[in-house]
Amino acid sequence: MTSRAEALTIISRGTEEILLKSELRQRLKDKSSLRVKAGFDPTAPDLHLGHTVLINKLRQFQDLGHEVIFLIGDFTGMIGDPSGKSTTRPPLTRDEVQANARTYKEQIFKILDPDKTRIEFNSRWMDKMDASDLVKLAAKHTIARMLERDDFHKRYNSNQPIAIHEFLYPLIQGYDSVALEADVELGGTDQKFNLLVGRQMQESYGQLPQIVMTMPILEGLDGIQKMSKSLDNYIGINELPAEIFGKLMSISDELMWRYFELLSFRPLTEIKGLQRQVRKGTNPRDIKIQLAEEIVTRFHGFAHANKARDEFINRFRHGELPDVMPEVALTVAERSIPIGHVLKQSGLTSSTSEAFRMISQGAVRVDGERVMERDTRIDTGCSYVVQVGKRKFARITLVRENSTVQ
Repeated sequence: MTSRAEALTIISRGTEEILLKSELRQRLKDKSSLRVKAGFDPTAPDLHLGHTVLINKLRQFQDLGHEVIFLIGDFTGMIGDPSGKSTTRPPLTRDEVQANARTYKEQIFKILDPDKTRIEFNSRWMDKMDASDLVKLAAKHTIARMLERDDFHKRYNSNQPIAIHEFLYPLIQGYDSVALEADVELGGTDQKFNLLVGRQMQESYGQLPQIVMTMPILEGLDGIQKMSKSLDNYIGINELPAEIFGKLMSISDELMWRYFELLSFRPLTEIKGLQRQVRKGTNPRDIKIQLAEEIVTRFHGFAHANKARDEFINRFRHGELPDVMPEVALTVAERSIPIGHVLKQSGLTSSTSEAFRMISQGAVRVDGERVMERDTRIDTGCSYVVQVGKRKFARITLVRENSTVQ
């Protein structure tokens, strides 16, 4: 059985801030099971490893016997969280939010125990609020306090517009904690203001204020900016095993330890042991393989992790191609097509300008031959193995218009 001191060590792992730690210690003493909440707005259909920092922490609470609430902000998702934004964020439609929410439910159980996870939607209580209720909720906070928030403060001082509905977001997030009677709320460091509003809201409604736990924002593959799909520095949890494995192997040795702390379920003592091995001369690449195996196993299973590892070793140590790669068929009106268009249309690059950049860097190969000229054209009616960089492969068939793939 885990002692309170051991539980506090596990809970505190990787956290940026706990407000207040003395309250958490007392709450653990007073209650055998805490109600722990983390909210996610379904603004995009796919989760990446950056999202899992919070989900991993929920799993740690779950393993310690606490009640975990995965809150899907289907109501707040239609407002759009203004945290860290320099402009008003366009709201999503209810249909868009609900479609994304369905994918979240499928993905989170790769980490959380479905039998021990309570899933809630904040529309359950917010849809019942009328205009009068919303006015009463708004009366619980002041404009002066709202403008203390860094992003609002900067936009106000620079005469950038702040829409009234953006002020409602932290109020509603705070009210979620009231509706759920949360003991603890988790969030990224950019959520600190909203989480503290939750404490204030609970006190206003006569509840014991929740403990706020902020988690670091995970850096992306570049090790600089936060992990983001828009920045193309992310690892999606639904990506193919080989893709996840390869991306993890591409991170810097320094960033590897950050990922171990925030993404691995290994005990900290074991991670420190791995660090000692590196200091004594073990190749960091070999340690990184262990991290990649753990993460791929979590999302795709042990067999797929082993296969991804073997493919990686064969591909990068022996120059072999992956056993499985995406199959893409492109219909072309002419007899040949510029390689830049092939890369963009197949999804190997996000744009033709990126394709040209990769060609200029010598990072594009067709059937093993490096492409040196950006105006290179390849013929239709054939299939090619196309490679971009070290990790992206596709078998591309170019079909002449009015023809068919055999």
